[in-house]
Amino acid sequence: MDAFQTILKFFVNRKTAIDYSLMALLTMGGERAFSLVAFSCPCSNEKFRYGLVFLFLMALVLLVIGYCLNSKTWKLFTGCWVNPRKIFPRGNVCRFFYVFGQITLSALVAPVMWLSVALLNGTFYECAVSGLENPAYLHAVCHSKSEKCFGELHKVPCDKSSLPFSESDELKRTLQAQSQILGWCMIVTAALLSLLTTCCASCQSKVSHLQLMFWRVYEGTEKEQLEQIFQLYATKLSERNLKCFFENKEPEPISLPAFQAWEDASQLYSFSSSKQHYSTIHRLVEEGQKGISEEGETMLDLADRREIP
Repeated sequence: MDAFQTILKFFVNRKTAIDYSLMALLTMGGERAFSLVAFSCPCSNEKFRYGLVFLFLMALVLLVIGYCLNSKTWKLFTGCWVNPRKIFPRGNVCRFFYVFGQITLSALVAPVMWLSVALLNGTFYECAVSGLENPAYLHAVCHSKSEKCFGELHKVPCDKSSLPFSESDELKRTLQAQSQILGWCMIVTAALLSLLTTCCASCQSKVSHLQLMFWRVYEGTEKEQLEQIFQLYATKLSERNLKCFFENKEPEPISLPAFQAWEDASQLYSFSSSKQHYSTIHRLVEEGQKGISEEGETMLDLADRREIP
């Protein structure tokens, strides 16, 4: 049991697990509300298109939202038109594709959850596939059914077919079972890929388990204190400016980072095993601003814990 708990703690980050749990609940509730309120399956042969469009359109919307909610996206793309070197630094042109791949994997969590929940529910699949006019599929579904099944399968989900109730209900259950099988296959595939990725990253890790735990604690602490410092200095600056404006006084100097320092601190951090800095700000404080944007150094990302060239 101790070994199992150790492995479980190694692979599962508590905060990540909570975030994914909340995301799963919101996805399930959103899918249910959308299927009941915003989606109505038409009783026509064109429903195959409508069902697929609604199913994948919402997945695409969730993918875009996932990109927008990821802070790495804005760190990567902010100012890229003005200075393309931000995303394609000298000596490490592949960095952009590596980081963007990580962002994409993170953004895919919500769409995969949506598709899985939608398939488990069966509404969209039942609507889409019942309008499919493929002879082989119709023969497989309508096997041992009456001849009306071939011409009225698209009317079964909206309860407007002239088929007997028992036959219509059996067809509905067949379509729902197919949908649920696909849903579980998608869930198992996503879980196995996630586990495989985590295992491969952990096996190739050059960072020890204790150092990784320290890194996670430092990352969370720095982010929390950074927001507090922002609030503190923004309050000081606004109070000084308003006081000088209304009292017509000369402003007292307030020390703030230079423009280049803001630029350097906003970059996605890199890690070198020879210089153990745990964030971009840590590196900036230790080394200053001497060529921090130009250096092509091996990176180690917290998500996969391995150095890349």
